[in-house]
Amino acid sequence: MANQQWQCVYSAGNSLEAHSLKGLLENTGISVRLTGEALAAAAGELPMSVIEVQLWVTVSQWQQALVVIEGYLRNDYHDWHCKHCKHCGEVNQGQFELCWQCQHDREESLDH
Repeated sequence: MANQQWQCVYSAGNSLEAHSLKGLLENTGISVRLTGEALAAAAGELPMSVIEVQLWVTVSQWQQALVVIEGYLRNDYHDWHCKHCKHCGEVNQGQFELCWQCQHDREESLDH
């Protein structure tokens, strides 16, 4: 993949959003690179558009990545309750695949 061309697919407002989207994309099999994280330390000194964290994907996966990001922007995700253990029961935002409290997979918590 070293010879692949990369293309910016999204500019996140901060590192937290960038890493959340990176995980969402990687969960669907899309390779992601982040750029601009080091500039976050300059917040307040540089314009906000300069310190955005950019998500880059290979040109061959760009269209697939756009579909995932469009879903994220539409907020088509539904919150879910972790049912893995009787002690958890946490409500997790729909875009996340792991419970933030106990780290169990969303699929293990969904009724099929």
